[in-house]
Amino acid sequence: MSKSCVFLDMDDVAHLTDTEKKKILAGIPPWQLQARKSGIPGHGVGAIYPIPESVMMIQPFDIPSHWPRSYGMDPGWNCTAVIWFAWDIDSPFLDAQGNRRFPAVVYDEYYRGQADPAVHVAAINRRGKWIPGVIDPAAQKARGTDGELLIDTYCNLGLKVSKADNTVVTGLIQTWDMLSTQQLRVFSTLTNWFKEVRLYRRDEKGVVIKKNDHLMDATRYNVMSGYEVAKAPPANEGGLPWFHWTPEMATTGGVWSG
Repeated sequence: MSKSCVFLDMDDVAHLTDTEKKKILAGIPPWQLQARKSGIPGHGVGAIYPIPESVMMIQPFDIPSHWPRSYGMDPGWNCTAVIWFAWDIDSPFLDAQGNRRFPAVVYDEYYRGQADPAVHVAAINRRGKWIPGVIDPAAQKARGTDGELLIDTYCNLGLKVSKADNTVVTGLIQTWDMLSTQQLRVFSTLTNWFKEVRLYRRDEKGVVIKKNDHLMDATRYNVMSGYEVAKAPPANEGGLPWFHWTPEMATTGGVWSG
């Protein structure tokens, strides 16, 4: 004789107050929230950022000139991805741990594969050579075609880049928290970012699927480390704003390539 399982929705538990529910849910990774709150069983499979695009997306606007900028970079031969943040220093907030942080807008992206570092550097510098970046720390171990450390290659070519904090679980939670509370908004023009976030998932064991996640990694690096290196534009220097984009800057497949 088969037995059916009954899963309780947290909202059906009468003795739990709203404050107690918040305490229970606090600190639970976002991919476990549905199961814990509603009683629907799950193993972490599904979208890593289960957030409506309307919540994450914002229409492009002229970024205030005093907002500091930074970029996160995920280099690789098959794909090099870079994402630019502008930090809203006028609107500080406290995160779930009580730390003072700042909102940001994701205003530009770079996405290109199978090109030499010099090609990537030229595209990155066109957005503003003065903008500092944070890079996948694996670049401190990976070597280029001439045997030089990849991070040294990029620095020698003129990038202002340093090692990012690559703490994965904390980075995913902080990114999810900022996106879900609209402390991190993404310009609607970033087509590749939205393509990746729709595919960014966990498998049936709850493990992040390492595929088509280059901009997602670059975003996480920027969330974790970007503000620490960010700088405001110097006088008469604003980099390449979003409205300067033209179709000639894209590959035949429609991928932004700078």
